[in-house]
Amino acid sequence: MAWDPEKYNQFKNIRYQPFFDLMELISGNDLKNGIDIGCGTGEQTSILSKKFDEAKFSGIDPSPEMLAKSKVFESNNLDFKQYSVEDFLASDDRRNWDLIFSNAALQWSDNHETLFPGLIAHLSEHGQLAVQMPVQKENLLNKILIELAQEKPFTDFLHGWKRESPLLSIDAYAQIMFDNGLHKIQIIQKVYPIIADNTEKLFDFISGSSLIPYLEKMSPHEQELFVAAYKNRIQKAFKKFPAVYAFKRLLLYGCKTK
Repeated sequence: MAWDPEKYNQFKNIRYQPFFDLMELISGNDLKNGIDIGCGTGEQTSILSKKFDEAKFSGIDPSPEMLAKSKVFESNNLDFKQYSVEDFLASDDRRNWDLIFSNAALQWSDNHETLFPGLIAHLSEHGQLAVQMPVQKENLLNKILIELAQEKPFTDFLHGWKRESPLLSIDAYAQIMFDNGLHKIQIIQKVYPIIADNTEKLFDFISGSSLIPYLEKMSPHEQELFVAAYKNRIQKAFKKFPAVYAFKRLLLYGCKTK
């Protein structure tokens, strides 16, 4: 999946607030190393490494386009590698991490019932897990997107494919975190409102993330038809502008120490 860092960062301020909220949950005690899964351009990982400056950090991301921007943030205590979360879990690197951090990335990985236990297993005896993900099943633009993808002619363009959100319920994450030895569990669903003056702003927001895998599967002509139909649906869903888009995100935190 090809990411466009410039398009993604059009909404940098909106996308960064949940990162800061998640970072505030982390304790600096016994924090000697950390990994940022889905680090993107590396700017947020750099912020983490400066706040917890006694720790060494690694950022991993599967996107070469995003990682190309990370070179400027490399330092003595921060490095980056092209790697997916699946690569991370399957690797021979068995070091135990004091912090496993992931902001707006794990919603792209499936099978959270096994993914989260796998991540927790890589924590040190005092390790912390801090994860933020958009609640795509409940966010209106995502609902419109998946509904449209299942209608003709778009389902034909996509050969029946659609991207179902892998997110579990809050109860399920709480149980997984508890069963795998985490304490001080915090799970927060929070709305980060996006104020839009027009349909185009809402479209631009989702076009930098959830829309990408759909358009990748279509020809230029099919993309044009799909985008026009999608913007029309957005216009109908938000009956007046300026409009508020109540974008929901899930923040999860837990640590191995009581």
